[in-house]
Amino acid sequence: MRKFPGFWNKNNEGPPDLDEVFRDLNQKLNRMFGGKGGGRGRPSGHAPEPSSLPVAPILGLVALIWLGSGFYIVDQGSRGVVLRFGKHVETTMPGPRWHLPFPIETIENVNLEQVRTIEMGYRSFEGESGRSKELRESLMLTDDENIIDLQVAVQYNLKSVEDFQFSNRSTELSVRGVAETAIREIVGKSKMDFVLYEGRDEIAAKAKKLMQDMLDRYQSGINIVNVTMQNAQPPEQVQAAFDDAVKAKQDLERQKNEGQAYANDVIPKARGTASRLAEEAAGYKLRVENEARGNANRFEQILAQYSKAPEVTRQRLYLDAQEHILANTSKVLVDQKGGNSLLYLPLDKLMSMSGNAPSAPVAPAVADKPQSPEPQADSSMLDRSRDTMRNRDREFR
Repeated sequence: MRKFPGFWNKNNEGPPDLDEVFRDLNQKLNRMFGGKGGGRGRPSGHAPEPSSLPVAPILGLVALIWLGSGFYIVDQGSRGVVLRFGKHVETTMPGPRWHLPFPIETIENVNLEQVRTIEMGYRSFEGESGRSKELRESLMLTDDENIIDLQVAVQYNLKSVEDFQFSNRSTELSVRGVAETAIREIVGKSKMDFVLYEGRDEIAAKAKKLMQDMLDRYQSGINIVNVTMQNAQPPEQVQAAFDDAVKAKQDLERQKNEGQAYANDVIPKARGTASRLAEEAAGYKLRVENEARGNANRFEQILAQYSKAPEVTRQRLYLDAQEHILANTSKVLVDQKGGNSLLYLPLDKLMSMSGNAPSAPVAPAVADKPQSPEPQADSSMLDRSRDTMRNRDREFR
């Protein structure tokens, strides 16, 4: 049997000697703290020397160090969770705090304001710009039975430390599962074109609200900050066909826009032209009606005068008509009393040519009979002739 010095006597016949145990312990402590050991080389007949090491101050210093280890500082925006033998005791606010040292109590600092990100449908590589797709998460079915590849990023922070620490076992997996559930529910109730184009912001807002409601029911202590749709496209297998369909739809929209622009340009012009023509027709109608009434009134006045003196009135009408006709024509007077049968030259044309080019030679021309111009049906001229006739009628009276 192995012998341990200080615990059994030399003959191994009885219990250990307490004096030897304390003496060996004092020697070891003295060697540790720089004291002088003694007792082993001392004659067996002398009494053991008392220990010179102060044990109580050392124990007090150790106790102070142990109590001082309970001081801690909670950072701004964080909370300190104090656990006593694993049970939650209190949650401390930012600032310097103290708790019972280990192993009685432990402290966990939880950052409330830190924004954490969950990636759904893809995974980003740390330190690299690339990303990998997670088709199991990203492929979703829409309401019109089309498959789309959707990638979403969810940002969240904490609003309750107790719920975050003690109500959920794996927070990141919980948020990821809730995000996938909410996105699939919303996309499943939407059309493909709505998800790919004009409905991205609306889908993100609905997903944020639905996720927050679900996490609050689970008492997760999580606050959803933002939901962002990173990418939305059809699967790679049908990407080419989908691009062709998109181009055809864009051409259709372009042609519709061009037609609408042409209609917006032509229709106002046509309406303006129609309005102008309607106004002109109304004006022409009013003018013709007024002229007809005036002509009727003048005819009635002439008829009254004609019934009184038919010959005189007829002669005046003839003279007025001849005056009106001859006032707008060039006239050449030829005296035929001598009985000469000379060929008459177009004197009016020769006079006009001589007025324009006096040095140009005049070629002989065959005399033509002057053509009587046709009376013009200008209303202004007729009015003037009739006014002249009325003036002469008044002078005759």
